[in-house]
Amino acid sequence: MSSASSPLAVPHDAPYGVRNLPYGVFSTADGPAARRIGVAYGDHVLDAGAAARATGAPADVADALAAPSLNPLLAGGPALWDRTRAALTAWLTEDAHRAAVAPCLLPRADVTLHLPFEVADYVDFYASEHHAANIGRIFRPGSEPLTPNWKHLPIGYHGRAGTIVVSGTPVVRPCGQRKAAADPAPDFGPSRRLDIEAELGFVIGTPSPLGARVALADADAHVFGVCLVNDWSARDLQSWEYVPLGPFLGKSFATSVSPWVVPLAALADARTAPPVRDTEPLPYLDDRAAHPPYGLDIALEVRLNGHLVARPPFAAMYWTYAQMLAHMTVNGASLRTGDFFASGTISGPERESRGALIELSWNGEQPLELPDGTRRSFLEDGDEVVISATAPGPDGTRIGLGEVSGRIAPARR
Repeated sequence: MSSASSPLAVPHDAPYGVRNLPYGVFSTADGPAARRIGVAYGDHVLDAGAAARATGAPADVADALAAPSLNPLLAGGPALWDRTRAALTAWLTEDAHRAAVAPCLLPRADVTLHLPFEVADYVDFYASEHHAANIGRIFRPGSEPLTPNWKHLPIGYHGRAGTIVVSGTPVVRPCGQRKAAADPAPDFGPSRRLDIEAELGFVIGTPSPLGARVALADADAHVFGVCLVNDWSARDLQSWEYVPLGPFLGKSFATSVSPWVVPLAALADARTAPPVRDTEPLPYLDDRAAHPPYGLDIALEVRLNGHLVARPPFAAMYWTYAQMLAHMTVNGASLRTGDFFASGTISGPERESRGALIELSWNGEQPLELPDGTRRSFLEDGDEVVISATAPGPDGTRIGLGEVSGRIAPARR
């Protein structure tokens, strides 16, 4: 945390320290309509555009940071990302900039955070072997838990970009068709099996042309950074509608994202090898020689009404972000600045590491016992879910990814 006397005095091991520098978009009470790019630093937010003006930053950096969203910075590509990060580091650490930059730091508690980028397309994957196997065991007992294609390609679906919302936005319980196995016909009404999905999201900066493919080795030239995701799911709507085309209304009502985008450059110490795979990948997905590896050691925590219910480990994910991106474009699909793809539910091998209530409660057969005496299989109106995460930083520090939260509001009739 930064000190009261100097917001620039941030300890080296602070979650939002100089090794992190995540980007967001904020407004202030005296100008609620004016969106500005901010960088989290200690318990303050740096008004990045104001700092660029005060320090006489190069035109390309100043122009990108003066925008009302991250999209111009995203579109600038790796060279601009590196120059901007270097400039921010200098502004926050060098004595020559102290007098100019200190007035640009605003208490984080005094600003309102917004969706940090304009979302173009949204794709959600199904990249955790533990999650996919658990879902298979729940819905196909006695059969192979994984579908035949699962270890050959990262399975995904296209979501609805317009319903991606920033952390803290209320989530209205969705309505739709529901049909239990014993029901003769579907009925209509609010979802009775509303769930969470703790995920990691990846923000695309540099676009690619239609007809081209993005190779594994080029992933970091396109992926700007990461944020936390809760891809809310109405399991009863989903189970009735998903055959044969997959998720639709059971997923598209809301996807919450954290307000801070942590650049990939801040996660260098979180790089780790993915789990050992027992199926030979096709060449375009073969990452065994990748250095550094594309796995990420990110530790998540899921809290329901303040109670810790799960610790999902992203390091356990079978498919990496580079493989997801390579598969997403292998047919020639183009990338646009602001495209966003998420990992799918993050789950580990133990019960306490499962990232969805359907797994934690085993489809309602083993309800969660919360410390306040209540029980949950799925979400009730008024429930609040908060997902937070950290990653390894240099010299034993931790990089903070912040949190994504949402409270369930009753269905609208």
